Formats: sequence, C-alpha cells, structure tokens
Amino acid sequence: MPQNPAPLPDFTRWPSFPFEGDMRIKQIAAPVAVEPPRSGEDASECVACNTPDDAYIWHSERWRVRAMDRPTGLPMVVILECRSHLDLGDLPNLLAAELGVMTVRLERAIRSLDGVARVHVNRWGDGSAHLHMWFLARPYGQLQLRGTFLSLWDDILPSIPEQQWRENLALVAAWLAEFGGEANAEPPHIQWESPASFSTSPTAETSASVSATASVSTASGDSPSVSGPSDSAAADSSSTSGAMSRESNADSTSAVASVEPAAGAASGPSSDVGGVDASGAAGDRNTSSGPTVPRQATGETSSRV
Repeated sequence: MPQNPAPLPDFTRWPSFPFEGDMRIKQIAAPVAVEPPRSGEDASECVACNTPDDAYIWHSERWRVRAMDRPTGLPMVVILECRSHLDLGDLPNLLAAELGVMTVRLERAIRSLDGVARVHVNRWGDGSAHLHMWFLARPYGQLQLRGTFLSLWDDILPSIPEQQWRENLALVAAWLAEFGGEANAEPPHIQWESPASFSTSPTAETSASVSATASVSTASGDSPSVSGPSDSAAADSSSTSGAMSRESNADSTSAVASVEPAAGAASGPSSDVGGVDASGAAGDRNTSSGPTVPRQATGETSSRV
C-alpha cells in the first residue's frame, strides 16, 4: 500500500453515496490484450433466446419484459429485451425505432405505480451479448437514492413484501398489454378460508331458551323458587274445573226442581220456556272444558350467521 493513498473522489461525499467510514481505492489492474466473450455470444447458448415466454411478465412479437426472480429493495426492477439475438448497435431501423417507443411506454408503466417518483433506464451490456435494458424505480421521497447509485441501493435496502412486488409486476404487465402483446403476470389471489358447513349447537339453543325464560319470570316479579309455568297452569286448570263442576251440579238441581212442578201443573208458556232455558244453560256449562290457559313464552332466540 502506498504511503500516500489517492484521495477519495468527490462522489464519496455525495448524500446519495451508500457507504461511509474508512475506504481506499483499489489498485487498477493492467488491461488485457483480448477481452473474454460475453455470455450468450453464440445464440445457441444464449440464456435469453432459450427462455420460454411464460418466464416473462409480458411479451409481444418482437419484445419481452422480465423481472427478477425475487423481490428486491426497489419497488420495481425489470429488463426489456428484444426477441431477436441482437445487441444495441445491431438493431435494424424498425427495431431501433420500436426501442424508443418501448422505452417510453415501459417508463410510463412503472412510473404509474404508487410510491414511484422516477425511473432510471440503464444499459451496460458487459455481461450478456443479448440486448437488455434495465428499468429501476426510485421510491418517492427517498432523495438519498437519487442519481447513479440507485442500482447499489437496490442491493442494500430491505426487500419489499412479495405481495406488493407481485402486484406491481401485474400492473406493469397489464399496462403494456393495453398496447398489444400478452401479459403473463397476475396479482396474488386472495386466500379464502371458510368452514365447510354451518351448524348450531342444540345445547347453546337450550341454554339461551332457559336464560330467556328466567329473565321473563324475574321481570314479572315471580320468585325463582316458585314452580314453573307448566305446574302453575295445571293448578289453575284443576281449581277452575272443580269450581265449574260444583256450579254445574247446583244448576242441574235447580233445573230439576223447576221442571217437576211444571209437569204436574197446567202447561204454560212461561214454565216451559223457563225450564228449557234453565236446562239448556246447564247443558252448555257441563260441556264446557274450562277457560283457556294462556301459552307461556318459550324464550327462543335466533342467532344470525
């Protein structure tokens, strides 16, 4: 290590620089005579060319958009690829013109997401020979993430929730599909959880009925130690039947006494009518079954599901 290390560049003091503390600049390696081939120089070995359409969130006849395999720190990071095995400088005029349209369209789709302030568009091209453009969304209000270090912050920040990540992918894919192509990304489905059947407990209904009956009795001033409604009704019915029976016997005796003198005497309309009325009234009272006992409240309750 040299005695006088090179001073750190000014960007290390920018608010957007993601590191702090003691740092030193690496030694610059000597240049190589021939650069190694990039991944996918041969189309038969190109990963992008051999990946099916269902691995992308959106695809059309000439363009495809893919996402990372997992959520990252930024709300959205996607890559735009042309379907043909070409690099940026190899694009024919048609694809070059469409690249400008697709760049603007995808930037608008990402910027439409909630919480996105800006979209950074980058193209490096040192890793893969197949053209791929990076789109990185900067969160709204996160001023420290502005500038050229956004791709570094994406690896530093905690990952966003997977559900939000999938929703964002589905929205971007749907936006692109409005202009053509096919969207493959779908928002996460709601996990409905419900019982297989609904049933009520007989024990619970019985308890509710007894509680309601006890509440009605207490409100009317009855003591809990007094016999239940059925016993009271039976006692009232027995007393009433006995009184009616004694009343009926007395009426029958009076009726017989009224009819017998009339049979030996001269017939007269007043005696016949009086005897018939008396016996008829007595007959009606004998056939009476007693007063109707009012039905007690059962105290049933209904539970709404």
